[in-house]
Amino acid sequence: MVAMKFERAIVRPNSIQWQKKSIPSARPTTVNGHAPTSTTTNGNGNPSFPANKAQLYNSTRPVYRPLPRRNRRSCCCSCCLWITFLILLLIVIAAIAGGVFYVLYRPHRPSFAVSSLQVSQFNLTSSNQLNTKFNFTVTARNPNKKIAFYYDLVSVSIDSKGVDVGDGSIPAFMMPKKNTTKLRTIVSTSGQSVDDSSDLKSDLKNKKSLPLTIQLDTKVKVKIGSFNTKKVPIRVVCKGIKVTAPTGKLATTATTSDVKCKVDLRIKIWKWRI
Repeated sequence: MVAMKFERAIVRPNSIQWQKKSIPSARPTTVNGHAPTSTTTNGNGNPSFPANKAQLYNSTRPVYRPLPRRNRRSCCCSCCLWITFLILLLIVIAAIAGGVFYVLYRPHRPSFAVSSLQVSQFNLTSSNQLNTKFNFTVTARNPNKKIAFYYDLVSVSIDSKGVDVGDGSIPAFMMPKKNTTKLRTIVSTSGQSVDDSSDLKSDLKNKKSLPLTIQLDTKVKVKIGSFNTKKVPIRVVCKGIKVTAPTGKLATTATTSDVKCKVDLRIKIWKWRI
């Protein structure tokens, strides 16, 4: 800026002193016919300009920082861990409940034993037609003190070397606590075809001892106190029976001293039974 200098006299007592004072000009000096722009310099001597609108807006705007993405693998792992934990928890709860139930009721499976088996007819005709008749007695025992069993109709079948040699049934019955029940029925067949190559035919011809397997199939409902369960299929298989075919009208008695009967639950899962 170019300033015009004026001199002003200041009159003081005993002396007159002249003091120079700079008074700014009312009109700025032009450069090439244009008014100069005002700029400031920073510490390095470079001119600095006033901040524009964009700079002022960005100075107050928060810095954008993208959020970290969650790892899908970690989410899957955490879900698997929770599912595993829940399964283990359910297993522990079931084990505890089963232990408490066993301590309170001491459950045992019912047992079955072949008491007697008499054969009044067991012959094969010339046309390979088998005719049989058995008097069958089985003993059922309930060893439980607090559990009762309710049985449906029991189907009975007798097998010898892969050939069905008799079928029968036992009426429905109930076994109260600490009970023993004897069940009797007649098992027979008539006109059962037997192959020429069957071992049963050769054993009958040679009058040999015949092995028999007795199978019982039924459904049972369990009563524990006032609680009744649903009916569950069971199968009883008795092996180790030996019998000889009778001659004439005299019946023969099967050997049942080594008979062992096994009781199995028949639980169906979709298409399979276990």
